[in-house]
Amino acid sequence: MENRRAPQPISELFNPEAEGRPSRTKGSARRSTLPVSLRMSFEERQRLDKEAAGMSIAAYIRWRLFEPDSPPPKLRGKQPVKDHQALAQLLALLGQSRLANNMNQLARSANSGSLPFTPETERMLNEAADDIAEMRKLLLQALNLDAT
Repeated sequence: MENRRAPQPISELFNPEAEGRPSRTKGSARRSTLPVSLRMSFEERQRLDKEAAGMSIAAYIRWRLFEPDSPPPKLRGKQPVKDHQALAQLLALLGQSRLANNMNQLARSANSGSLPFTPETERMLNEAADDIAEMRKLLLQALNLDAT
């Protein structure tokens, strides 16, 4: 004789939602915030955008409602990339290089003890380090960040 569990009554599947209790659905534990909708006039929205001045609207409203005495949250740039040409160069270099694959092969060989350290290996490692340094420089330049 098989041990079968009795099927769960369908009402138990729907009642938690209908009663406002959280159900145990996939992803429901991930949702930690609830959306809020607000209607405002065109002029009010313009004022809100002006006062938010670079902050996301959500961050600005949270700050004004819940922490008005604290300093404002950090601003997010609307366009963090300052030099699109440098970023394009970096992406082209990454696309042309087999850097990730080569580094993975070197790590695997080193971990297994089968990596002979020859002048050729040293040259290849130095080239890879130079390539990474150049990519870092281009990325910092594209993002308008200090290289220090």
